[in-house]
Order: sequence, then structure tokens, then C-alpha cells
Amino acid sequence: MFDHFTLDEVALDDVRLRVRHGGSGPAVALLHGHPRTHTTWHALAPLLARDFTVVCPDLRGYGGSSKPASDDSHAPYSKRAMAADIVQLMSALGHERFSVVGHDRGAYVALRAALDHPERITKLAFLGVVPIGEAIRRCDARFATEWWHWFFFNQPDVPERVISADPDAWYLRDGLEARMGQENYRDFLAAIRNPATVHAMLEDYRAGLSVDRAHDEESVREGRKVTCPTLVVVASKEGDDAMYPELSTIWPQWADEVRIAYIDTDHHIAEEDPEGLEELLHPFLSV
Repeated sequence: MFDHFTLDEVALDDVRLRVRHGGSGPAVALLHGHPRTHTTWHALAPLLARDFTVVCPDLRGYGGSSKPASDDSHAPYSKRAMAADIVQLMSALGHERFSVVGHDRGAYVALRAALDHPERITKLAFLGVVPIGEAIRRCDARFATEWWHWFFFNQPDVPERVISADPDAWYLRDGLEARMGQENYRDFLAAIRNPATVHAMLEDYRAGLSVDRAHDEESVREGRKVTCPTLVVVASKEGDDAMYPELSTIWPQWADEVRIAYIDTDHHIAEEDPEGLEELLHPFLSV
């Protein structure tokens, strides 16, 4: 897994991030989602590394990265804090300008990086559907039914007790190891079986409904938009785009130059079809 990549732990201002990096060429950061670690990119990263320098960190709180204490505001797990981590990390690795690709929760970090640090981000690939603020603004019975975990995870204490009582029962599904690959699966197991990681991942979600939502609303009020080219990749089998029939009108409000592409997978795009995802990302990142 990750042949010819280097595994490091990089100290930043208030966290240490576990990161793999390799390849050569223009830099691109790949940001994973919940409940994965950076190893979710194990099949995609080597494909991109033929023409790009690829950096795959564990976000703060996830996997092997440090898990700072949180507070009632959940700001230590805001996407703004996570985006600042990524900008610092890329500087530490010698990359002042870079593209960013984010999936699931990592997509929100990628978006916030592009909004907060436009001078640093050259391309944004958002592997998801819509920004957090747009999802919450449109929350209805269907959203609450299909994405109920957002609201369960937002409750104090109870989610930690429920999940960590039997994390395998909560997260594992038949055939998951075969779909993920053995080493990726092992890294995932180590993460979900660590109560500190479970708590941190839940803080990520709690931040989503509070401080992240406020930051999104602030960006809308200020008219701030992503200024770099943006690619939104939607997993067609997941079906979440059906919740947003106005998808093609939402994103131009967030990005000056945006293209929406579809890929025939379910949620974990990079694990299910790394070659197909690389075919979408490579020309976008190369231009």
C-alpha cells in the first residue's frame, strides 16, 4: 500500500498530523471523510503520483493524527481549523500553492480551505453534493430520515457510549474488507476501535451543525466565493443529488468556475472506482 510514498508525522502549531506523501509534480492534498483515514486513498494516490506530488493526511482527530481537546463551541474541530492545518502542513512540506481534493467531511475542509486561503489553493475538487450550510438550509423530512446520523451525532455523550460500546457493530458491513483492501481495512479498524477517535469524529459533526454552519452563512453574507476552478464529483449510486434538483444552480453561488461530474459509484468513490475517479481528476488538476 502506497508504494514509494513516505509516512511521516508532522508537528503543526497545535496538532500533529500523520501523513503520507509521494510522487512529483504539482502538489495536491487528498482529504478523507468519516469514518476513514488517509488510507482510503491507497488505490488512487499512486495513480495521481505519476504526475503530481500527492499528500494524504489524517485530518485532526482522525486516524493517527492528534486529537485536541474540544469545547462547547466545537471550534477545535471546525472545518476552518482543519483547513488551517492543511495549509500549514503543505507549507511544512514545501508546497505554497496546491490543489485540494476532499471527500465527505474532507470535502467540507477542502471547500473551507479554498474560501479562507484563496491565495494558496489552485484547484478544488469537492467529492460530495453541497456545502454544509446549503444542506442544513434545505433540511426537510427526507434529509432528516436519510441523514439522521448528523443529528444523532450532535447529541452530547450518548453517541460516544453507543458507538464505542461495539464499534464493529456500528461501522462494519458484510464484504467491507474486500471492498476496502486489507491494509486500508486494518487502519480503519484501529481508528473506529479507539474511543478518542470516535469522540473526535463526533466533534467534527457537532462542529458541522454549529460553528461550520455559522462560517458558511458568514461566507454567503459576505459574498465570498471560491475563485479557483472547482470540480464537484457526485456519486450517482448514492442518490443524494436527487435531494438537490437545483444542484447546478447552487454551486455557481459558491464558486466562480464550477463543473459538476457524475461517477457511477456509491459513497466511497476512491475505494470503489479509483481508476474512474483518476480519469476525472487528472485532466482537471492538469489544466
